[in-house]
Amino acid sequence: MLEPVYQADVVIVGAGVAGLAAAHRLTSAGVSTAVLEAAHCVGGRMSTEKVDGFRLDPIGQLLSTSYPELRLSPGLDALVLRPFAPGVLVHSDGRHHRAGPPPVGGGAGGARGALNAVRALASAPLTASAPRAGVGAAGARAARSRAAGSRAAAPLGGAVDQARLGAALARIAATPVERLLARPELPARHALTDRGLPARTVDGFLRPLLAALLCDPELTTSSRCADLALHAFARGPLCLPEGGAEVLPELLARALPPGTVHTGVRVTSVSTTSVTTADHGELRCRSVLLATDAHAAAELLPGLRVPDFHPVTVVHHTTDEAPSTGASLLLDADRDGPVAHTAVVSLVDPSRAPAGRALISSTVLGTPPDDVDGAVRVHLARLHGTSTARWETLAVHHTARAVPAMRPPHDLRRPVRLLAGLYVCGDHRDTSTVQGALHSGNRAASAVLADLGAGPMHAAERLPTAA
Repeated sequence: MLEPVYQADVVIVGAGVAGLAAAHRLTSAGVSTAVLEAAHCVGGRMSTEKVDGFRLDPIGQLLSTSYPELRLSPGLDALVLRPFAPGVLVHSDGRHHRAGPPPVGGGAGGARGALNAVRALASAPLTASAPRAGVGAAGARAARSRAAGSRAAAPLGGAVDQARLGAALARIAATPVERLLARPELPARHALTDRGLPARTVDGFLRPLLAALLCDPELTTSSRCADLALHAFARGPLCLPEGGAEVLPELLARALPPGTVHTGVRVTSVSTTSVTTADHGELRCRSVLLATDAHAAAELLPGLRVPDFHPVTVVHHTTDEAPSTGASLLLDADRDGPVAHTAVVSLVDPSRAPAGRALISSTVLGTPPDDVDGAVRVHLARLHGTSTARWETLAVHHTARAVPAMRPPHDLRRPVRLLAGLYVCGDHRDTSTVQGALHSGNRAASAVLADLGAGPMHAAERLPTAA
């Protein structure tokens, strides 16, 4: 019998970061690969909208310099990460409290640096400052009233409480990931009570921090995933990619061999040896890897489990004078408004706003209020300590399926091989982070290579033109 003719050894459906990471692994091994993307650009949920010289991320993913895949992925050596001010700024009882700086570094030396830096946090004085005036006389009086007793009720507590927090962060920074994943699994909100930390430290710092890192305001996420998030926070500063979220997938796509990625190609069905497209006919291959979001994957493979998702709303404002909170990630510990965290993004990454303009991006977790912009403005006036009446709203992005939920029991290494010739990857198969998506793509590529055996079978062919 004649051997069938293949267009590529592997066809990857979806050009998000998971699919692009898998494509790098496969092409580096000499396997011809075609990446098909229904949209007209790569990136999936890692996109950036351009409005009047501003670069606005619809979801606003927080990255960490400690993510191993950001250092190891081909093409990302050109990625510039812009860190927030050290640690985080916590708003509690009308005052700002600096929690940090976090430790930095990686590897064995980085672990020792993490220990030393977090221990330094335990002995360092907690800085606190009252927000600027500008929210009206009544608001100022209320802020002064709340601030009167705020020193005793600081989110990190007194020196002993700070030492306990520092020791807890130091331990988790130095704990190998394998040991974190072997811990008993609970919802994160229940596991926090077992840390041996005071309730005010848990409620005033760990809860708002984890809510921001996990996009889960109720902390229903698996405690193992929460531990991984704290591990990353303790080992490296939070940061944003320079130029917007879209830069990361664009760099991955640009580093692939020319002709690997094909945008505007919608796949309608898949099998172990072919994919059918809406306008480009059938592509024959030896293996198919689904690297779409969970819902799109389930449409192509009925029966594939689809997780719940956490909705995220990001509201972008601009003004001609940046708030005094600076380049900090500002968390709300009081939970008396819709905003979970906010930042003057243009001070973190100046490329995201025109000269002379400040870009403030604020994240609402869960179901947003009806008048989300109005409610966010009122809350931001308290958080930043300044009037928001003259702030201009640039965009309100609501993403109903922003982040896959990771409720216990959660398998952080869900199988990527469905059967020989058919694979699936994405943040819904790993952790719901950029790190998880990249890692899942690499896991799937390793499974494909193991099943294909040694070496490529043929050279890649041109993609058929649209009918």
